[in-house]
Amino acid sequence: MSELLLPFYAWIKALHVIAVISWMAGLLYLPRLFVYHCEAEPGSVQSETFKVMEWKLSRYIMRPAMLVSVAAGLVMIALPGTPGHWRHAGGWLWLKLALVVGLLGTHFAMTRWREDFARDRNTRPQRFYRIANEVPTLLMIGIVICVIVKPF
Repeated sequence: MSELLLPFYAWIKALHVIAVISWMAGLLYLPRLFVYHCEAEPGSVQSETFKVMEWKLSRYIMRPAMLVSVAAGLVMIALPGTPGHWRHAGGWLWLKLALVVGLLGTHFAMTRWREDFARDRNTRPQRFYRIANEVPTLLMIGIVICVIVKPF
């Protein structure tokens, strides 16, 4: 099976990068929506608009992008003879994967927070979401350093 995919490695990598960019856009934008949603009165037109925006961002952009990112990444790790193959990569790959698990955790936490807003049950202040907005950025910085610099 892997022999069939090897000629498409560059395309799989391009798909992975495109999906990661889309996923990161959502991970960076959704908490900003939460910050503004905190200001809206529950049940107001503004609050209901935020609910729709948050749901569509999560469902139609973030979830598919996350799934494609993970799937393409796993394919690249599994392909023998490639720079990211799990047997030949150094410690950078394992740190990158740990940071990606952090991104996945952040994604699923944001999904829960979105559900709280959808049910008008948010109890967190704006400041919480402003800080949460920085987490994907820090994880992304670590991931990019691991992939480009390969520090170990």
